[in-house]
Amino acid sequence: MTHSLLDEPAIGLADSSKSVPSRPRVGFVSLGCPKNLVDSEVMMGLLDRAGAEMTSDVNAAEILVVNTCSFIDAAKQESVDAILEMAQHKTAGTARKLIVAGCLVERYRDEIRKNIPEVDAVVGTGELEQILAAAGLSSPAPQITEPSPFTILTGAQAAASTGARPEGDLREQQGRFSRNEWDGAEAQLPQYLYDHTTPRLLATKKASAYIKIAEGCDHPCSFCVIPNLRGKFRSRRFESVITEAESLVAQGVREITLIGQDTTCYGEDMGLKDGLAQLLDRLAVIPGLVWLRFLYAYPNKITGKLLETIAKHENIAKYLDVPLQHASGPVLKSMKRGANAEIFLKTVAKVRETVPGIALRTSFIVGFPGETEQDFETLCNFVREAKFDWLGVFGYSDEDGSKAFSLGEKVPQRVIESRKRKLMTIQKSISKKAKAAWVGRALDVLVEGESEETPLLWEGRTQFHAPEIDGTVYINDFGPFDELVAGRFYRCEITEAHDYDVVARVISESSASISG
Repeated sequence: MTHSLLDEPAIGLADSSKSVPSRPRVGFVSLGCPKNLVDSEVMMGLLDRAGAEMTSDVNAAEILVVNTCSFIDAAKQESVDAILEMAQHKTAGTARKLIVAGCLVERYRDEIRKNIPEVDAVVGTGELEQILAAAGLSSPAPQITEPSPFTILTGAQAAASTGARPEGDLREQQGRFSRNEWDGAEAQLPQYLYDHTTPRLLATKKASAYIKIAEGCDHPCSFCVIPNLRGKFRSRRFESVITEAESLVAQGVREITLIGQDTTCYGEDMGLKDGLAQLLDRLAVIPGLVWLRFLYAYPNKITGKLLETIAKHENIAKYLDVPLQHASGPVLKSMKRGANAEIFLKTVAKVRETVPGIALRTSFIVGFPGETEQDFETLCNFVREAKFDWLGVFGYSDEDGSKAFSLGEKVPQRVIESRKRKLMTIQKSISKKAKAAWVGRALDVLVEGESEETPLLWEGRTQFHAPEIDGTVYINDFGPFDELVAGRFYRCEITEAHDYDVVARVISESSASISG
């Protein structure tokens, strides 16, 4: 996913030095997941506070920053392509500095410097505050603020002050986080963790924002190198998250999405039981917060308390993203995930029973080493029975540094692509029937703006759509309004259904928008 920042006016979460003369113009390209986007927003906030000016016009930027993704081969290639494209702006345009940040730096720090000489500096995932030195700016003098009613450490101190999950300590002993074979990788794992005092410039649409509540991951998944890139799991302080959320809502944000590699582990390193449920319970009562959701849920961490909390609060979106990765027991065992289709079906049934009408999203990897036709059929049958509302399918990517890289029985690429197409065809049929059942329903829709396809249509989302990853509500009838306002909620009737998207007409402005 590519974000060319800032296409819309940014919301600052800290005071900015607007009067600084000759402010260097900085252009950002942010690649990958929402967690990476938050990192970009933090770096933009730091630069803004130090006197830089953000621009969405790369042709006008004096400093260019590419925040990279390195999750799978396709993401790495997209990152390299973006760096090379920005390098051309340095050699032939106005840019005088090119900075590369993010996950690709953690994996290929030395190679980036060696093979792309236009790159002036690199900033790893745990080095966000070093963006200032990389840009040639100095950190402004700290501002004197009112003392906080609770004690909160900042930055790396906050990360270091938390305890550790026993699972994380065990994985470390087993070599889970080793980067010894990565040329140029820093020996110390990333520890940085931003907090509510860290400046951010939001690059999302004004009504919506992400809050990263945790960083890193301790799980042993054999296909994944994210723990090596991001470090051990660490939670943000409870009060810090609350303070940031309250600040966002005070500035007009109406939808908050909590993110982390595994949000369901939130608070375990601080001794909290059902920490995510406690956090949701507290956030849900913030006046003016219309929608609250979280990404992503590890399947064996979905507790009864968590589901009861989702069901309890009207403004917690009835939406759950649970990346299951597969349904065949042998494949899941090889993935170091555990469970099987039968266990997952029980989980799905429990979720739907506790939270009626909830939308479920998942993702799968097809073509994992050793995946047989029988394994794949088990997955297909599971998808037919579970009937997920949203589903993503990834072809297995053989990542050097992952445990799966050394596994034999690689599945041919043509087979991977064939299986991917088949699974998506199954899901398409499920989705088409499910969306047809939406016709005639009246739902609150967050209107996001004019469609890029045609000015005759506007686009929006319901609580059953997470930002950017699910289908779209197309609005072709404004009802009693001459025009709509992006960022507001409207009550809409679904009039047409397609494979993944629906069409709606506006009935009235939503009571949620009016009260918010």
